[in-house]
Amino acid sequence: MGLRETGGWSEWELTPAQIMALDECRYVQVRPSRRAGWCRLEALDWVGAARIGRGEAQVRLSVLPKVDVDRLLHLLGYTDEKYLEDGGPADATPRSDLLPAVARAYTRAAQRALRQGVLLGYRETDAAEPVLRGRLRAGAQMTRRPGLPLPLEVTYDEHTVDIPENQLLLGAALRLLRVPGVEGRRRTALHALAAHLDGVAPPVPGTPPPTWRRNRLNARYHRPLALAELILGGASYELEDGRAVTLDGVMFQMWRVYEAFLSRALGEALTRRAGGTYRQQDRSHFLAPPRKYVLNPDLVHYLPAPTGGRRVAAVVDAKYKHGFHRDDLYQMLAYCVRLGLSDGHLVYAAGRPDKVHVPVAGGEVRLHRHVLDLNQPPHRLNQHIDALAETVLACPAP
Repeated sequence: MGLRETGGWSEWELTPAQIMALDECRYVQVRPSRRAGWCRLEALDWVGAARIGRGEAQVRLSVLPKVDVDRLLHLLGYTDEKYLEDGGPADATPRSDLLPAVARAYTRAAQRALRQGVLLGYRETDAAEPVLRGRLRAGAQMTRRPGLPLPLEVTYDEHTVDIPENQLLLGAALRLLRVPGVEGRRRTALHALAAHLDGVAPPVPGTPPPTWRRNRLNARYHRPLALAELILGGASYELEDGRAVTLDGVMFQMWRVYEAFLSRALGEALTRRAGGTYRQQDRSHFLAPPRKYVLNPDLVHYLPAPTGGRRVAAVVDAKYKHGFHRDDLYQMLAYCVRLGLSDGHLVYAAGRPDKVHVPVAGGEVRLHRHVLDLNQPPHRLNQHIDALAETVLACPAP
């Protein structure tokens, strides 16, 4: 069953059990049809492929993005326009099947990262040893082995391949191997990637993925890790009661993909031009003291403060929406007032740019509404990001 993201209603002949299975998932809207044994379906803002339901109720659902697959791959991994391998251009033919293309992009990015070998790191390990290694856990020794001199309960740092970065790479490879539609050479490459990561424990399905931090030591892993997190995040979703549901497939929620791409690409462009640092999904600010009603802008750019420390220089929020909404203005106004800024920036995926002037005590706040056309070729999209960074930096400093 093939649908297109927000592509309107279409009719499908399905069994009552299949209709119920689709009605219970969050990827499509289901409405009755006038024809017996048929229903009307409309895809929402998820794209990808998954098997929905079990047994006779199972349906294979595929949802293509509004933007073409190559554009989406650029957003997913924030990678080069062409996926380069051994110095030569990759196949530039436009692809219509999303998941094989994601598997291809991921395996190539991971293979490039692993050409210099598997990344090693230190992991804190608790163990019982015949000799003192690291530091003694006195409490555990007295509780577990009272009066016994050996073995010793110790904690030490182990130099190992079993670190979060490698766990994510392996977890994404194993996830893609279970996805319908990934076949042939891609499966062979994914199996080879998993074998290369021998000694690494994959993430446990249904549990939060391992956390990692960007640094110079893992810089060559950054691109495949960005894809790996999206692949693992797209392999499950959370119910309203907080329970995690594991999918038989991979589905990407487009507004999350857009937010992740914009905040990272624009954050890097701002720091290249003006220095400082940036934070994505910055939850360090609150609407009311002391720590009530957390704010969560998609991007906050910081510059050094004249008196030391750092100051907020810009705030940006990504909106994967059609048309502008007043609630977005209220949200950005709250960010600006609380962060002490005179300018706030909303970046939409469609619409027309404009600016709203809001009078406040002692002056005004300017709410800029920008538009980023995702249907541009990747190199033009990057140019648009650079131009957007210049616009943000041109606003008066607080």
